[in-house]
Amino acid sequence: MPAYKFEALDASGRTTSGLIEADNAKAARAQLRQQKLVPLEVQAVVADAAESAAGLALRRKVFSATGLAIWTRQLAGLVTSGLPLERALTALADEAKDLRQRELVAHLRSEVNAGSSFAKALATAPREFDEIYRAVVAAGEQSGNLGLVLEKLADDLEERQALRGRLVSAALYPAIVSLVAVVIVVFLVTYVVPQVASVFSGSKQALPFLTVAMLAISGFVRQWGWLAALLIAAGFGLLALMLRNEAFRERFDAAWLRLPLIGRLARGYNAARFAGTLAMLAGAGVPILKALQAAAETLNNRALRADALDALVQVREGAPLAAALAGKKRFPGLLAMFSRLGEQTGTLPQMLQRAANQLGQEVQRRALQMATILEPLLIVVMGVVVMLIVLAVLLPIIQLNSWVR
Repeated sequence: MPAYKFEALDASGRTTSGLIEADNAKAARAQLRQQKLVPLEVQAVVADAAESAAGLALRRKVFSATGLAIWTRQLAGLVTSGLPLERALTALADEAKDLRQRELVAHLRSEVNAGSSFAKALATAPREFDEIYRAVVAAGEQSGNLGLVLEKLADDLEERQALRGRLVSAALYPAIVSLVAVVIVVFLVTYVVPQVASVFSGSKQALPFLTVAMLAISGFVRQWGWLAALLIAAGFGLLALMLRNEAFRERFDAAWLRLPLIGRLARGYNAARFAGTLAMLAGAGVPILKALQAAAETLNNRALRADALDALVQVREGAPLAAALAGKKRFPGLLAMFSRLGEQTGTLPQMLQRAANQLGQEVQRRALQMATILEPLLIVVMGVVVMLIVLAVLLPIIQLNSWVR
């Protein structure tokens, strides 16, 4: 039964709003009149699939990554405790503080009440629930262990968020230091150095080489800095346009993986995400070919995605998963090793999860090491640059004092 959001007047003339389920808008208005409400507006609650393309572009997602993990955990707890899915969705809709979230959950509840499976109901909101989420839920419904599967799904979402959060935290301090350093240097070069240089402009004595060089840099930045910034912005814009081409994006991502430190982090992060998703889908009972296809789609790096899809073709032709992954040198060897152990012992999901955990821990360790090294290095570089600028300012003053004596 479809859900409708309404705005109506009660007996005292106050405006009230909420959600109501009815076969159509006319029936919804009739229900409101039976409740002694005067309907002002009745509008169907639609999911993302029914919205226009312009609306999709302008509206933000209902669930953030953290919000989706929390919502999934709450739903898993209600279902595991024995509450029917429809009543669990009703409880979550009633507890939702955000109007859009309440409308979305009400829409899912109405789809379930109409006879759709939960996975099909989720498919009406593809922006909120991706293919992997829906595949895991569908496997849980088929196996009759929806609550347990939702718990695993919530665990995966939380672990993924935790890994991303640790990587962002490791990169945040160096990024802030770099930004502050650039702002300070630009301020000194464009304002302080010219002010001091104007004091010695009338002097007929030759200025020190460092001061002359700094004045030349200052003049260039003041005169052409805007053009340099414009060219850099244009370069990034051109790169963004070129990355829309799949062939160029794949070559760019392959080159990114070959970078000394960042490339290794990218390989580890993508492999951990791939292994974790594959482990979750396989553990939920999703067929291995469908699980491989869905896990490959989670890879942001196009080169690794191409390797994963090629491995999928080999598995479809009868090759073991470990052998297919072992032939892809861009994937860490640890992934193929644990896949082989899982296939030999019949515990593929557990072994893939162990591989995901180890790869994730390795990525965190390397990211923290890089941040630990980068932080003092950036401070030293900033100190050297500021020291050179200060020397460029002080040397003429010292030279002038020597002339006076």
